[in-house]
Amino acid sequence: MTSPDALVRVATARGVTTLTLDSPHNRNALSTPLMTELLAGLTAAVADDAVRVIVLDHTGPVFCSGADLKETAAAYASGSVPARMLGDVLVAVRECPKPVVAKVAGPARAGGLGLIAAADLAVCAEEATFAFTEVRLGVIPAVISATVLPRLQPRAAAELYLTGDTFDGRRAAEIGLVTAAVPGSGLAAAVERYCASLVRGAPRALAGTKELLRRPAATDLRTEIAELSALSVGYFLSEEGREGVLAFREKRDPAWVPASPE
Repeated sequence: MTSPDALVRVATARGVTTLTLDSPHNRNALSTPLMTELLAGLTAAVADDAVRVIVLDHTGPVFCSGADLKETAAAYASGSVPARMLGDVLVAVRECPKPVVAKVAGPARAGGLGLIAAADLAVCAEEATFAFTEVRLGVIPAVISATVLPRLQPRAAAELYLTGDTFDGRRAAEIGLVTAAVPGSGLAAAVERYCASLVRGAPRALAGTKELLRRPAATDLRTEIAELSALSVGYFLSEEGREGVLAFREKRDPAWVPASPE
């Protein structure tokens, strides 16, 4: 059970674990305690075979305001600021073997955008706002670039990184920061639809597909085709592959699909 004073709340239902940022007093800023709890929540969800999908949600009107600047200012004397831990969080989300979906109902800034970009899928409310505010604070969006820049169109990245200007959910979808922008009233339903689709995928195949999506571009096509052909054969001959093919032929759900609620 989640502690009453937790900064990240955990709930699991029908194969989906929701990790909810619950620090509205500082706009869900990425403080060291919050990031520590988020990493713990991710680790537990990965270890639980019943969990198939992870959703990143939030309480309060703001998804995530970025670094905890109060904590950062207090840490200057030690020479170590909370931003150092952000990289661990982004790697944990990006390399999570289970699909991660970000559910963004409100504003996100700076490091919060890195978190959104690290997720496999991200759905936002059209009215949500975003901004890379780093240059206006005298810093640069360094760590988050590892997840953000592969998502963004280059011209949009230059414009938004350099100006720090605010943009809305529709623009976020146009430039690739999020998967889809929907009216706020339809956000929950849109995320549920994605989760319903994701849990139908075989666990090992989903993890393998995530690795495939991160695969670097090959320089030799023949070598690439040979490696991918061997990979494909391995999955077809796997226990999941055999079950998936048999279920398709028998016109039933594969064994890994969570049972529908009564």
